[in-house]
Amino acid sequence: MKIVLASGNKGKIREIKEAYREYEVIPYTELIPAFEIVEDGRSYQENAIIKAEAIYERLKKRFEDFIVLADIPGIYSARYAGEGASDKENLQKLIGELKKHRLKSAPAYYTAAIAIASKEGIYTVHGWMHGHVIDEARGEKGFGYDPMFIPEGFDKSLGELESDVKRELSHRSKALKLARKLLVQLEDQ
Repeated sequence: MKIVLASGNKGKIREIKEAYREYEVIPYTELIPAFEIVEDGRSYQENAIIKAEAIYERLKKRFEDFIVLADIPGIYSARYAGEGASDKENLQKLIGELKKHRLKSAPAYYTAAIAIASKEGIYTVHGWMHGHVIDEARGEKGFGYDPMFIPEGFDKSLGELESDVKRELSHRSKALKLARKLLVQLEDQ
């Protein structure tokens, strides 16, 4: 089975390919030109569904036996510092907000909503990781907000943790494990 990712984020693509080594995993932009998808849902789940359905509709006319997997990290997290902002700019804006409110840290969580679009329908799963954000970036590993997020029960940021530890804790890994169960069921149909 071919899994088509509704993402161009290199970090996400790498993470999902590692999690699903037994499948052929490719970003949709290797099959069709990138196009803008208006993610105007009011929840992670709604935006994941919007993204998966939009790409599935464009691909189903050209390909058979594939599934679209859309992973949404946060409704506005990629655009937090403005349209087209880099990971570093988003990180700096969040650090600035914490400092503006004189906070050294604040409770936070990561959530991942994954929508799976196939000829059988649309399915969604969620994964969560709780912890707190700090007012400085620590570590070079990971991407996005990882250098300032400390998972519950740890004293290191995700940017400092080894990838195998991060993978076990990750909200995306948790959602991908749940999605795998659905993929197995869809394969058997």
